[in-house]
Amino acid sequence: MAERVQKLMSKAGLGSRRESEAIIAAGRVTVNGRIVRLGDKADQFEDDIRVDGKRLDFGERIYIKLYKPRGIISSTEDELNSGRTTVRDLVDLPGFLYPVGRLDKQSEGLMLLTNDGQLTHRLTHPRYQHSKVYKVDVEGYISKDTIALWRRGLLLDGRLTAPATVDVISRGDASTQLRITLREGRKRQIRRVAASLGHPVTRLLRLQIGPIKLGALEVGEWCSLSAREIIDLRRAVYG
Repeated sequence: MAERVQKLMSKAGLGSRRESEAIIAAGRVTVNGRIVRLGDKADQFEDDIRVDGKRLDFGERIYIKLYKPRGIISSTEDELNSGRTTVRDLVDLPGFLYPVGRLDKQSEGLMLLTNDGQLTHRLTHPRYQHSKVYKVDVEGYISKDTIALWRRGLLLDGRLTAPATVDVISRGDASTQLRITLREGRKRQIRRVAASLGHPVTRLLRLQIGPIKLGALEVGEWCSLSAREIIDLRRAVYG
């Protein structure tokens, strides 16, 4: 069955559809020897689809979950070339893997890595609003009114944050532990909101992305998703 070439490129792990469209626009993609344009279609089983002369590989898809430690950057490469350890350094597998979303350097917990570019796009694009669950320690005793404000949304960079689920796990004079569920992912959102409310974050641990849970993984450990987890993930992404 013929599909748009940028969709096939994403399926082959070359990036999101937007990134694939940029590659097509640059004239780097051919189908059966002909340079394609945006909107052209091809059949992955019948056509010879190439990027920079290399045929697309629709091989086995890889799905990894990792417990990212604090102090590790969530990119697959160190853009600053300063010798920093990345999440890719922790996963001893060949080939390119996309990080599904980010965790800032001082946060820890669940990250997904995959060579499935289309799934990565679906999980990270704001339009699809996949939930992410965090356990967050903050300074001080948070009042009910403050939690209600956080749940409704606050101004961040000139626009309101989406409503969030914020539940108290434990609360004391010196600190409060929260379970927070978000359906958007602005940069350092939880840390910035908490600071604006006067309760800076002291620890942030991501527990879940969509249906995938951190589970029993220890800090720095990774494993392939089970067949059941892959089914649940694809069902959540594609319906």
